[in-house]
Amino acid sequence: MKMENQSIISEFLLLGLPIEPDQQDLFYALFLVMYVTTVLGNLLIIVLIHLDSHLHTPMYLFLSNLSFSDLCFSSVTIPKLLQNMQSQDPSISYADCLAQMYFFLLFADLESFLLVAMAYDRYVAICFPLHYTTIMSPRLCLSLVALSWVLTTFISLLHTLLMARLSFCVDNVIPHFFCDMSALLKLACSDIQINEMMIFILGGLVIIVPFLLIFSSYARIVSSILKVPSARVVRKAFSTCGSHLSVVSLFYGTIIGLYLCPSANNSTVKEMAMAVMYTVVTPLLNPFIYSLRNQDIKGALQRIFAKWTIWFSLRH
Repeated sequence: MKMENQSIISEFLLLGLPIEPDQQDLFYALFLVMYVTTVLGNLLIIVLIHLDSHLHTPMYLFLSNLSFSDLCFSSVTIPKLLQNMQSQDPSISYADCLAQMYFFLLFADLESFLLVAMAYDRYVAICFPLHYTTIMSPRLCLSLVALSWVLTTFISLLHTLLMARLSFCVDNVIPHFFCDMSALLKLACSDIQINEMMIFILGGLVIIVPFLLIFSSYARIVSSILKVPSARVVRKAFSTCGSHLSVVSLFYGTIIGLYLCPSANNSTVKEMAMAVMYTVVTPLLNPFIYSLRNQDIKGALQRIFAKWTIWFSLRH
């Protein structure tokens, strides 16, 4: 426990990504395009699901919440990163830093639970197709979504309150592009054993348990698919499962590596690269993998476009 140089910190300094000055504009444009694409892609999915009655099913209820979570998840970190890349003042106030940490944990944890709900939905649809409507009732689906929100709100609030009780040393430089919980703990001067214990316990609940449930669901799905004689059905199912599992592996793999199995050999650059993967890349890929390649979404887009075309032609 470090007690020297203890003081009241009013702000932190975010070092940001280790980018050379002559490449700053290039990376700014890259992250801006990725962020805009993430926002527009997820907004499109939310609007389509809301407007098209054909998409008012359990799968798309979870998907609309996942898209909202991805949109907010990216908005917690990327706008501040873009601002700091164009500013000479990379500071963030103590209150804003805790707020960023809270919302970051909220939407990261929410995505984890929603991925479990989506995996369970696919498991029931493929393994118990005749009982799908009975099992995935509107009440159960809404309960799963509500439970996800309640649990993530409680967990992120608990971590934030535990962080707020800590005192910090004179060194207020965070070697990251956002207020990462592990980076903040390294700056604390007071005892962080409770914080570390809760990260380990709740991390198991939020990361390990959902990951195992998803893996178990898809293991059962694969087992069920292999019993189907139709090669076309098998290829289609494996294509869908493979895409989903690739994003699940990317999301959980980087988080597990960063927070639950940290290595003393991990450099700051490596940790930030892993953080970029799940804070920027995963929310960007989700709309394409889950929806924009989906025939239901394409059909909904065509129907909405046809309605708007007719409406505009009648107006003129």
